[in-house]
Amino acid sequence: MTLETCYQQLGGSYSEVHARIPSDALIKKFVAAFLKDTSFSDLCGAMDASDRTTAFRAAHTLKGVCANMGFEKLRSSSSELAERLRNESDTIPAEAFSLLADVKSDYQRTVDAISAFLSED
Repeated sequence: MTLETCYQQLGGSYSEVHARIPSDALIKKFVAAFLKDTSFSDLCGAMDASDRTTAFRAAHTLKGVCANMGFEKLRSSSSELAERLRNESDTIPAEAFSLLADVKSDYQRTVDAISAFLSED
C-alpha cells in the first residue's frame, strides 16, 4: 500500500499534506506517530466521565492533529463534536454522544488504514 492509498482509505488529503511536507518519509513518520497520540482516548474517557471541559479540549486537539495531517474525515467529525462541546455549560449536550459515535467510527477507519500501511512496510 502506498502512502497515497492509505490517505484514500482513511478519507484524507494526501496531496494537501504533501504540499506542506514534501517528504514521504517525514509524512510517514508523522502518520505513525498519530497512533501514539492520546487525544482520542482522552476524549472517550472525558465523555464517559461527563467532563465537558476535558472532552472539548481533547476533541479540539484531535481536530487540530487531523487538520495538520490531512485526515479530513476524522477532522470533520471531531470538529463537529468540538463545536457541540464548546458551550460553557457544565453538562455534555445529548447530541454530543451521537457525534462521538461518528468520531469513533472515523478514528477506527483512520487507525485501520494506518496500521495496514505500516504493516506492509
